[in-house]
Amino acid sequence: MEKYNNRYNKGSIMTALKLTRIGNAVGVILLKEMPARLKLQKRDTVFVTDAADGVTLTPYDPTLDEQIKAGRAFMHEFRDAFHQLAK
Repeated sequence: MEKYNNRYNKGSIMTALKLTRIGNAVGVILLKEMPARLKLQKRDTVFVTDAADGVTLTPYDPTLDEQIKAGRAFMHEFRDAFHQLAK
């Protein structure tokens, strides 16, 4: 089961995908509409993370989200200093 990022796409889709040999690795071939739905192109990177009900496949780097939240918290904590520097 593949669950696609609901924040990026409205709703979710579920379909059965078969594993196939790709060189010395094993992979899945996505249906044509799946990369289009995620706005992916050939050679783009996707991220697979564990989820409560399986895995999530997303074009967004989950570690980047954590870094952005940390940066926003830092800027909020030192907002007066940033305001003074902006003058």
